[in-house]
Amino acid sequence: MKCSQMIAIVGCMIGISSAAANEHTSVVITFNESAPKDRFEVRNDGDCHVKPMQLMIDLAASQGQLIFDSTAFGAGVEVFQPFEVANGRQLVSKLPSVRDGDDRLTLRFLGLPPKSNFAFTIDVDDTLVESKLGQIRVANAEIEGAVVSIRLRDNSPTLRATFSSAATAVLRRVPCARS
Repeated sequence: MKCSQMIAIVGCMIGISSAAANEHTSVVITFNESAPKDRFEVRNDGDCHVKPMQLMIDLAASQGQLIFDSTAFGAGVEVFQPFEVANGRQLVSKLPSVRDGDDRLTLRFLGLPPKSNFAFTIDVDDTLVESKLGQIRVANAEIEGAVVSIRLRDNSPTLRATFSSAATAVLRRVPCARS
């Protein structure tokens, strides 16, 4: 076999391996405590387009027993903020209805392009009797244990990740849309 043929074969193999690596991406969800609005960001860290999907944030298992505080009256404490899109409205099919005291919210994405970012604000409170920052502010460790799940519309298995004490959840190996 000639050297030029070997180089072509190796080059082709590298191209195939790169294409296989691009069949999946990571979706990163971060929580940022801020006054008066807390912020969640959903980011596609990869170079491929994620298929249409349903993403659910479930706070029920969080260390701080967190809830969404979306109205002046109800389960939340003092300051409240309704759900508002801060970035990427075109990425979701419709906005969720979040009632005061809910501990889950679901977003239906039309897809998530490479390096794209969807962000929303809402107030999150803990329901602990004693907490590090009081019930109206959430320490990063209080979101630890909350679950994020992605269900693709093509009936692929549901992917799950939990928030760390650094207020981040990473869903790895999210399938990419085929061209």
